[in-house]
Amino acid sequence: MYRLHQTNTIIIIGLIILLILSGCTNHPAKAEDASLNAVDIKEWEVPWGQTRPRDPYVDQQNRVWFVGQGGDYIAVLDPEVGQFHRFELDPGTGPHNLIVDMEGQVWYAGNRAAHIGKLDPATGKIIKYPMPDPKAHDPHTLVFGHDHDIWFTVQQGNFVGHLEMATGTIQLMPLPTARARPYGIVLDPTHSPWFTEFGTNKLGTIDQQTKTVREIPLSRIETRPRRLAVTSDGVIWYVDYAEGYLGSYNAKTGDIQEWLAPGETDAKPYGMTVDNQDRVWFVETGAHPNRLVGFDTRTHTFMSLTDIPSGGGTVRHMVYHHPTKSIWFGTDANTIGRARVP
Repeated sequence: MYRLHQTNTIIIIGLIILLILSGCTNHPAKAEDASLNAVDIKEWEVPWGQTRPRDPYVDQQNRVWFVGQGGDYIAVLDPEVGQFHRFELDPGTGPHNLIVDMEGQVWYAGNRAAHIGKLDPATGKIIKYPMPDPKAHDPHTLVFGHDHDIWFTVQQGNFVGHLEMATGTIQLMPLPTARARPYGIVLDPTHSPWFTEFGTNKLGTIDQQTKTVREIPLSRIETRPRRLAVTSDGVIWYVDYAEGYLGSYNAKTGDIQEWLAPGETDAKPYGMTVDNQDRVWFVETGAHPNRLVGFDTRTHTFMSLTDIPSGGGTVRHMVYHHPTKSIWFGTDANTIGRARVP
């Protein structure tokens, strides 16, 4: 009897240790269940070589703007007729990202030329706003703020920046963690910026009034958050590129949860967005072809899997366009893609 009791005790202790080690990681249903809900994807081949078209943004006329990172251009696609138009940038600009304001002005990150630029499509004129610190040489991702301003990341320079659109004034906020590599950036419902730190296992946010940075360590030291999105309840969602997880951070409670992606540790989730039903979408770039994954944040289940028809190569950034219920993305296969989501 003593030996039996001792054996049972060992088993129970082992189970407790296993639960502790697993933390808040969840393992939803198998990927095959979600593949039944594939979405329709259409791609347009960009007519200018292998120029890494990326980071699309939909304007008020439903035209799709994007940058050619490897071709030093800004371009626009009219998806109704499949027509492209190109605006040249200076050689070596290395545009990384763009956004389009309500007046139709196109703001872009000159990632290799240390500036943020504003293109007037009507005239082709470009105004450049140089970084005020030479260490901030690589503006990375832009997002509109609340009051005619822009928040942006500077990955290798290790800053988050703020630009007043009316004056062009730029303020840079250095990160407390060295080589943090601030990457994706979004605004929450209170208009506060949140960003990932791809060089470490942290998220970050900035107080809008004091411009002070606060960092939030994630639960696993191995985590490398790359892109992020925010749902209407203010929960921050991120993808762990290093180990294949989708994660959430509740700023009100401090709770962190994670779900292993359908592609598991080989998933390399990268571009992501959230739709008007608070469903999170991301692309597994470790899969060949790349795979668009949908996750229901209310039921905590993966509910859709769709292969990218061109293969994708790598999908680096995505945006959701509410009026057409569409997700737009660029691919290293030299296409601009649209996923219609139900």
